[in-house]
Amino acid sequence: MQHLEGHARARLSRGLRLPDLAHPAPAQAVQQSIRAQDALPHGAWPFPASGTGSLTQEARACPSRCTAGALTGVEGVAVSRAGLAMTGRIMHAAISFHEKTVLLPMPSRMPLSSITLSVFRHAQQDWIHVPALRVVVRPPRGEPVAALLGLEPLVVGSRGADLLVPDRTISGKHCLLRLTEEGVLLRDLGSKNGLVMAGVRLKEALLIPGAQVMMGQSVLSLELTGPPQQVPLWPEPHFGGALGASVRMRALFAQLHRVATGTETVLLLGESGTGKELLARAIHDASPRRDGPFVVFDCSAVAPSLIEAELFGAVKGAYTGAIQSREGLAEQANGGTLFLDEVGELPLELQPKLLRMLEAREVRPLGGSSVRTVDVRVVAATHRPLREQVSAGSFRQDLYYRLAVIEAHVPPLRERPEDIPLLVERLLASQSPPRTLADLPPHALEMLQAHRWPGNVRELRNAVTRLTLFPSLVSLLPGAEAATAHPSQEEPPLTLREARDAVIQSFERAYIRRHLEENEGNVSAAARRMGISRQMLHRMMVEHGVRAPGHRED
Repeated sequence: MQHLEGHARARLSRGLRLPDLAHPAPAQAVQQSIRAQDALPHGAWPFPASGTGSLTQEARACPSRCTAGALTGVEGVAVSRAGLAMTGRIMHAAISFHEKTVLLPMPSRMPLSSITLSVFRHAQQDWIHVPALRVVVRPPRGEPVAALLGLEPLVVGSRGADLLVPDRTISGKHCLLRLTEEGVLLRDLGSKNGLVMAGVRLKEALLIPGAQVMMGQSVLSLELTGPPQQVPLWPEPHFGGALGASVRMRALFAQLHRVATGTETVLLLGESGTGKELLARAIHDASPRRDGPFVVFDCSAVAPSLIEAELFGAVKGAYTGAIQSREGLAEQANGGTLFLDEVGELPLELQPKLLRMLEAREVRPLGGSSVRTVDVRVVAATHRPLREQVSAGSFRQDLYYRLAVIEAHVPPLRERPEDIPLLVERLLASQSPPRTLADLPPHALEMLQAHRWPGNVRELRNAVTRLTLFPSLVSLLPGAEAATAHPSQEEPPLTLREARDAVIQSFERAYIRRHLEENEGNVSAAARRMGISRQMLHRMMVEHGVRAPGHRED
């Protein structure tokens, strides 16, 4: 589904049509190359250096890259001075070009391993090779700005982004770059002025070092700064109570296991429902403090006027109104770990007291005249963008830096769909009576993996519970529409072209309906959201037999 949506975005962004693979003869050669996918060397380029569409001896002989030339007009593909590095077999390479825009402006050849993620196993130790990449943006005026690109996605924009660009023509959060097994994925985040290369407006693209993309009046480029770095992966698909077999989760598990033995403060950043408390508990259980208490305090669940007494304690007296003295959670966590959930909700006036506890390891109870020493490790978590809060003045900069000695990002579920079967299996096993994946209705797991899960694991838990209670309502599961866009396996065998066309048509129909529903039948608004003209959307609606609910224009 992710590939199909990329196809739809690439197609709809410019109104470009796939070349007819049945006509003429040069395109037939391309089709033959797709069908005879194993006839060509690994990663061979099915299109010629000249861009005419026919296979060349040079392309056949090239195992992983092709030189020179330019190719445009093939499903929004923009290729310049191709120093090509592709992954997978030829069928995967060809489909990748049909499904998303690929930018290949390399003047020199470059090994595939230098720009993609590669996972290795050796002597029961897992690790990943991460390319040393830097994203550089050159604004029309002033100095360039740059940031390293690692396993975590990088948001580029003029406000609230990881890489801030002083350019008024750039949106607040303009685009996102993420390292994948195919290369560096560049995605427009709904910006006003978009991403442009060679006159083509991009929705999504794969970049390699040397690529240059216009964003507003600035130029974004990707640079290789050195050899790939080796990053360890946790050997198991779980760390404490947290589950994850994906590369990002296993890298996160390995990072947290390394820091668990120390005393440094850890800040977990991630959306609600991603399992930050489970990870905090896993850090505690893997630390020398495992025999001490693990105390949880949710800063968003207590009234601001009560947080100080809850966290630091209170002394009996008329000033505090306390009937008796009470010990705060910081003291209760002595010798163990204090987990501060949603620390971004902590009132500004209480932040100096927390900073004092972190730096001096002492607290003063509310109404007390003396300080008390505490021996506690703090793990904090938030779904808030603390850097933005620091810029806005609602969170102290010194406290942020004291909390973020070790900063770890927990990826949302939509960025690791390969972990969903593992999570569903655990959720089913925890039910009464316990169930297994075999108990799920047909295609249910596909539907669950197709959904984007804005509520993350919490939302997934609810969906699995409903699924086991009402299996006949499987079609109402999140992701059902997207998952059922695949042709049925019970249908008569189709040719490659027929199967591809059936999948694309089914997906486009669902894609159009979804945008029309989200825009309450407003065709013009839906077309703007899809990045196409209103006239083109009308033509596609007629082609697919789609009618807008309560049809209206602007």
